[in-house]
Amino acid sequence: MTEMVTGLDVVALQFLVAGGQPLPFSQDDVTWRGHAIEARINAEDPSGGGFVPTPGRITRLRAPAGPWVRTDSGYEAGDFVDQHYDNLLAKVVAWGPDRDSARRRLVRALSETEVDGVATTVPAHLAVLDHPDFISVTHSTTWLAQSVDLSSIAPVPPPGVAAGEERRDVQVEVQGRRYEVSVWAPTVPDLPGRAGARRSGLAQGRASGRGAGAAAAPGGSGGTITVTVPMQGTVVKVLVKPGDTVGAGQAVCVLEAMKMENNIVSELAGTVTEVRVKAGQSVGSGDVIAVIKASDSSPS
Repeated sequence: MTEMVTGLDVVALQFLVAGGQPLPFSQDDVTWRGHAIEARINAEDPSGGGFVPTPGRITRLRAPAGPWVRTDSGYEAGDFVDQHYDNLLAKVVAWGPDRDSARRRLVRALSETEVDGVATTVPAHLAVLDHPDFISVTHSTTWLAQSVDLSSIAPVPPPGVAAGEERRDVQVEVQGRRYEVSVWAPTVPDLPGRAGARRSGLAQGRASGRGAGAAAAPGGSGGTITVTVPMQGTVVKVLVKPGDTVGAGQAVCVLEAMKMENNIVSELAGTVTEVRVKAGQSVGSGDVIAVIKASDSSPS
C-alpha cells in the first residue's frame, strides 16, 4: 500500500540501502496522496467463519485489473498450494482519492477475482468491505470476531462437483466390514429423524488457536461417533487416549496446516474408544482421528 500512496518503490529502495547507498530523499520529501486498502487472498475456506486451510492445485486464476488496482502474486494457474508453506496467494491493493473510493474499487477488484481449485478468503473480504461498520469506520480489532456474520458463506465444492451439491459422509458395508466414504450429492433439506450426516469444519477463532473438528453420529444418542479432520495437515499433538471421557467441543488433537495450528474437537460428549493417529502423522481431509462412544445425554 505504501507504493500506492507515496509513489515510492519500497523494494527498490531496500536494495539501494542494502548496497550501501543513501536514500535519495529525506522524510520531509515524502508526501501522501489519497487512500489505499489491501486485501490478502489466502487459500482458506471462510464458510461458516471457519477459515479452513485448503491446499491443492490452482486450476484457474484470473487476477483483477484496471486503473488504480495492483495485484502482487506468486501463483498462477497450474501451481500447487502446499500444506507446509504459507497459504498467501496474492495481495490486491486498490487506491482512491479518499477511503470510500478505495473501498469501492477494492470491492470491484475482488468481485472480478476468480480462483478455481482451492477456496479463498475473497467472500470474507467482500463481507467485511460491504459491512456498514466498516463503511462508517466504527470497527475495531475485535469487531470481526464479534460482529461480522460469515455463516451465509457456502463451502466451496472440490473440482468436478456441480453447483448445488453438498458433501455427505456415509457408512457402507463391504464383505462384512464397515467403511466411511464421502460423496457429493444434490442438496436436500434436513428431515426429522435423518441420521448419518457428518458435520465438519472449523469454528471461528483460528487466530487464537481454537477450532472445531468433525463428528458423525450414525447411531444417534448413545451410538458411536467419529472425529475427522476437515483438511490436509500434520498431527502435532494427540490430546486424548482410549478410555478418556470428552465433552462436547473438547479438543482431541492439534493439527498443523499451512503454518496454523487448529484444535480438532469432538462435537458430542462421550468416551474415547479408539485413537487412530499419532503425533507427526500426516492426514488428509476426512480422515478419522478418533472414535467415541457417545454418552446417552448427547443429542442425536
